[in-house]
Amino acid sequence: MSSLVARTPFSVLDRSRTRQGRPQAEALRDTVALAREAEALGYHRFWVSEHHGVPGVAGSAPTVLAAAVAGATRTIRVGTGGVMLPNHRPLVVAEQFGVLESLFPGRIDMGLGRSVGFTDGVRRALGTGKDEAEDFAARLDELLGWFAGTTPTGVHARPAEGLRVPPFVLAMGEGARIAARAGLPMVIGDLGNPERMLRGIDRYRTDFRPSPWAREPYVVVSGAIAVAATPQEARRLLVPEAWSMAYSRTRGTFPPLAPAEEVEARTMTAKERELFESCLSGRLAGTEEQVADELERVLKESGAQEVLVTTSTYDRAALLDSYRRLAGIVRRAGG
Repeated sequence: MSSLVARTPFSVLDRSRTRQGRPQAEALRDTVALAREAEALGYHRFWVSEHHGVPGVAGSAPTVLAAAVAGATRTIRVGTGGVMLPNHRPLVVAEQFGVLESLFPGRIDMGLGRSVGFTDGVRRALGTGKDEAEDFAARLDELLGWFAGTTPTGVHARPAEGLRVPPFVLAMGEGARIAARAGLPMVIGDLGNPERMLRGIDRYRTDFRPSPWAREPYVVVSGAIAVAATPQEARRLLVPEAWSMAYSRTRGTFPPLAPAEEVEARTMTAKERELFESCLSGRLAGTEEQVADELERVLKESGAQEVLVTTSTYDRAALLDSYRRLAGIVRRAGG
């Protein structure tokens, strides 16, 4: 097996997905428990996400959840994938990450996104609009300025000022250009569309300007990876999330994850079936040998320095088994 897999750090992003018939609090506790497992398995980072007003996601306060994860682990890096900067004042974000870094020095990452609320109602509740994403670059500059102490306001972000919390930009489309011009590492989540992913990576590397945060481009490729004893079992791991995505695109709301057998027994409309199959395609799923080969291809084509795994499914035991098998692939690649 190529040494590319062995040389590449693998990390985990967990969205605290809720499961049908289970309380939301359980999803948050599962995230903390998964972080402990990821640390024991040797994963490099563990990140949590930000979603508001979404029935299928309990993780609405990523810096609060990151604090719980960091407190429950000892060595793994902990961060956000990401804090959606249009929803917050940069000073408040700097203060939150300053507190995290002060409590857990050398372990905190600051993943930042430019998405706004999922619906008009959520955006109104957050006090934002669709156009807030257009101010992302300016908000990012201000946020980094609070850490550097260069914001010309006479105000100091405490305890953030002078601390070094590595920033990452979640880059979809315009985000790649912003990450490049700011000289920041980029996370790109287009494993299901490799041509678009590679175009984004090329644009990022071409436009990259060295900064105090990164001297060279740093690319993290992100997506769902499912590993099981058979290809069929691996595919079934992806079924609950694929249905949840298809449901959201036809009904405008993101539901809790349902058991795979329940989804497979559904009579779907033609549109639902099309969206469901589209969500399943392009994922890295299969046996250890199959996934190892696919990872080799992705890393060779993209030149990525890191892989961020975002798998969600209803069956938590099967999810943990998938992460264990993936960690095994990486260990065996290292000899």
